[in-house]
Amino acid sequence: MTPLFPVKTFAPSTLRFLLPLGVLSLATAAQAEDEAIYFSDLPVVASVSRLPQRLADAPTAVTVIDRDIIKASGVRDLNDIFRLVPGFQTYPNTTETARVSYHGMGEGDYAPRVQVLVDGRSMYSPLFGGGVNWAVLPVALEDIERIEVVRGTNAVSYGSNAFLGVINIITVDPALTHGVSVSTSYGNQNVRDYNLRAGGKIGEVGDFRFTFKQQNDDGLTNQYNWIDSYFSRLFDLRADVALSDRDSLQLNLGQADGVTQVGRLKMPAAQPDPENPIRELMQRSSYLQLSWRRVLSPTSDLQVRYSYSVDQSSDVFGFRFIDGKTYHFNQSGDVGMRSELEVQHSLRLADAARLVWGASWRNDGMRSEWALPGQGMVHREVSRLFGNFEWKPVRWFTGNFGLAGEEDSLAGFHVSPRLGTNFHLNSENTLRLGVSRGFRTGSTVDYLGNEKVKFGNFLYQNVFVGNPKMPSERLDTMEIGYLGDWRDWQASLDVRLFSEKIYDRLFRIDLGGQTVPPNQPDNTLPDSTVPIQNIHIYGVEYQFKWQPFENTRLLVNQAFARIDADYLASALGLSGSTLSSAKNAHKIDEFTERSMPRRSSSLLLMQKLPLGLDFSIAGYWQDMMKWSTNTTSVRYHRFDTRLGYPFRFNGLRGELALTVQSLNGTHSEYKSSINNPDGRLVERRQWLSLRLDY
Repeated sequence: MTPLFPVKTFAPSTLRFLLPLGVLSLATAAQAEDEAIYFSDLPVVASVSRLPQRLADAPTAVTVIDRDIIKASGVRDLNDIFRLVPGFQTYPNTTETARVSYHGMGEGDYAPRVQVLVDGRSMYSPLFGGGVNWAVLPVALEDIERIEVVRGTNAVSYGSNAFLGVINIITVDPALTHGVSVSTSYGNQNVRDYNLRAGGKIGEVGDFRFTFKQQNDDGLTNQYNWIDSYFSRLFDLRADVALSDRDSLQLNLGQADGVTQVGRLKMPAAQPDPENPIRELMQRSSYLQLSWRRVLSPTSDLQVRYSYSVDQSSDVFGFRFIDGKTYHFNQSGDVGMRSELEVQHSLRLADAARLVWGASWRNDGMRSEWALPGQGMVHREVSRLFGNFEWKPVRWFTGNFGLAGEEDSLAGFHVSPRLGTNFHLNSENTLRLGVSRGFRTGSTVDYLGNEKVKFGNFLYQNVFVGNPKMPSERLDTMEIGYLGDWRDWQASLDVRLFSEKIYDRLFRIDLGGQTVPPNQPDNTLPDSTVPIQNIHIYGVEYQFKWQPFENTRLLVNQAFARIDADYLASALGLSGSTLSSAKNAHKIDEFTERSMPRRSSSLLLMQKLPLGLDFSIAGYWQDMMKWSTNTTSVRYHRFDTRLGYPFRFNGLRGELALTVQSLNGTHSEYKSSINNPDGRLVERRQWLSLRLDY
């Protein structure tokens, strides 16, 4: 690979097995060891309200994924880990960047309805559709301490685009990574991965951690009219320094590169397509973050965070038009920049009350001669005030109230409230009720885009034109939750019943663009992003954790949901648009309602074996769903397994491991259609990994 910038749901028989297994867990739990068990101790989370809280006090459901789960799952790409979170869907990184969605609505290249944070910094990019580009996510799996996944809107804490959920990735403290660790993985499909991590002291005042990681594979088996491969490279540095007995500073900086193949071949002869040739999509994300924290008193602290990032992308190619001239296009380029400053103050008001409040300012810049021609660097400013209040007047009750106001120079002003009440029936059982509101704003291109293509005297005008008056999506959520923390049984159960109503769902539709002859006025209507539907998502999901024996751990997750959609009269009234065709309107309606599988399940079993071996197996079952209007992800099931041998020899530590993905054989997870019924085939992939720690 050329260097970057030069350089099925559960079958009935399975359900009959799992249900008795759950009953068996209750019958045998009393036989468990009395030790402090990992799975039975509900963790403290800070991603919901920005206040450290027990899960039993948090106002919405949270899934916590720690380092042990990440390793045992056998994932190689970070997005794969979210298969273990109820209600989440993902697919492999292919010619189209991997997407991670919660409760559907995962259209577009970068699925912008779930906020992703790494050490507090948002991964949303003005360049990458206002969403998350998983190909250049700047974190190595080995550096993740834990991931807190907020299942439900959290705009009150993290802004308008924390719409359906939040993924908060927290990296390991550099003080725990002293020394040198090297690892490599070799396997079929040209899996060639290398990792180097070095950590140490910064004098007597701090610690640092430096990571280099490179991944390469040939991707999915080439099918139909595309070619798949993937290459990525990451440099990451984190340094934590104690400035005084009250002040600390954290520095994060680095760069992530990714290269994938885009373009298509002409079928059936698999010839090059001059209008969309096979080419490399080169992407880069560079970043810097400084976080300062001052302890004001034993019950109060102040945090200031500044981050700056630059994203770049290029897939330039040339096309010779009928006038004999060659024109160059860069549909994915060019540059996006983001600066953000955030101040947060946390304090205890009384024995029963805590408050966190703060403000942030963000400036997004984007330049693209394809999407924003002639506009240069386009800027967008977003300012926020936010606050979360926790009140525990009695032992059996916790109340949470949050409120945020956000002013967006393109999207206007929004207010996001949240109210949560937790009733602790006893020390092991909690009932949670909550209501909240969130908003999703469009990308810069959605508001200001002006995509046009010109070939000599011929003009294909208004391929896409932004809508400065485009409304924002609104989400109103009601949920009922139950949390059981059965420590004597070494088990926990988290159940969430939800009703999520999305108003003014935004969607890019064709309003009738066409080729305009020379010297003729352009009276065509452009493609545009417009509100087309009101949507209701409702269902139930749960996660169950159990450690029946000291060396056995089990996770089970399931989600059952439906999506109903109704077109807006304003959308159906757009003459000449995509929706003017009953066939097209039906396709979009079907896509919306099946953008989340109606049933999905996952299971992870971790077992310590004799001789110190670590064995794990993960299973995934998913109903049919749709990632786009014209393709379908067929129902599938998949099993991944891992066998690791940790060793120690004369002060040298390490691990030798074998990982097999899709153990049960080939299946399709992403695209299938009439012309491509098998979709993008995920075949069995296996690799050996060796890690040495000095």
